[in-house]
Amino acid sequence: MLDYLDMDQTLTAEERMVRNTARDFADAVREDFVDHYRAGSFPMDLIPELGDLGFYAPHLEGYGLAGTTDTAYGLVMQELEACDSGLRSMASVQGALVIYPIHEFGTEAQRERWLPALAAGESVGAFALTEPAHGSNPSGMETRAVEDGDGYRLHGSKTWITNAPIADVILVWARDADGDGDVRGFLVESDTDGVTTDEIGDKLSMRASITGEVGLNGAWVPEESVLAVEGMKGPLSCLTQARFGIAWGAVGAARDCYETALAYANDRDQFGGPIARFQLQQRKLAEMATQISLAQLLAHRLADLKAAGDLRPGQVSMAKRNNVRVARDQARVAREMLGGNGITGDYSPMRHMANMETVYTYEGTHDIHTLILGHDLTGIPAFE
Repeated sequence: MLDYLDMDQTLTAEERMVRNTARDFADAVREDFVDHYRAGSFPMDLIPELGDLGFYAPHLEGYGLAGTTDTAYGLVMQELEACDSGLRSMASVQGALVIYPIHEFGTEAQRERWLPALAAGESVGAFALTEPAHGSNPSGMETRAVEDGDGYRLHGSKTWITNAPIADVILVWARDADGDGDVRGFLVESDTDGVTTDEIGDKLSMRASITGEVGLNGAWVPEESVLAVEGMKGPLSCLTQARFGIAWGAVGAARDCYETALAYANDRDQFGGPIARFQLQQRKLAEMATQISLAQLLAHRLADLKAAGDLRPGQVSMAKRNNVRVARDQARVAREMLGGNGITGDYSPMRHMANMETVYTYEGTHDIHTLILGHDLTGIPAFE
């Protein structure tokens, strides 16, 4: 495995064990997962397996959660995405976008109700923020919560919601229409009257990930299912957690592309020997190894800052922006090195390349993270 700067030496014994467990799991399910990618489905049997291994929000404690380090959390995301972005996305949404906000902002009753089941993979969660007309500008959301008795009725629609068609609980972000208009989080059980979860099909990227639209036609949610957080702090703090995992996961995808290209270059004979002996191929491998190693350093530094409580959203934007771009670029280079064979499903780079088009776009597009970083550097918000 590519570790040119010996980052393994910085890991604790527990972190190595977690990393190796995640790597072994990803390797064991890889072939089956590729079949699901081709079919455009997700292997549902893996959901409780991921829970058994403690891969959902492993850095959080209590309620059946693993309680390990932030670095271990990142390493899990890295190894899962080395298999496929759809596998990492399942764990990332369940952990960072559903378990985390309930753990952080939920009442004790909400934690007891949902966290053990979500941690074990017995229940599936979804995070409903994006709307048809509001992607990069979530603060413009139109979904409304109207007071009705001792609860609220939700009206609106969400789209591009990972896990929505298979979710047991959907964390819906909506504006309180009767209060000051602040955004609030509602834990909505998917079988509630007035809730629809239609799957989005015909995807050419992230095919092994179930994505849907959420319709809210007067769905009633009791007051006890509302999270104790108001404003955009709620959803944006969740996205910071998830983007941290994405920055690590992208390293795994890029590393898998590099290792596939390196093995192919050593095995493929042309003009009387392996193509790895040619200067052009060695230049590509050298650049790939350098860029991936730099992305690894960025991810590890992010984990150190997170563990110290010093991590800022702008730093996460830098890492998500850079590392996904690195994975996207290196997947393309690896595909080039495989020649015509690279466009087949027998090799991973083309699949990673297609997946990275989604990862490049979701949880903040590359351009939006550029502007977030620009705002942090200059103090001037370009998007207002």
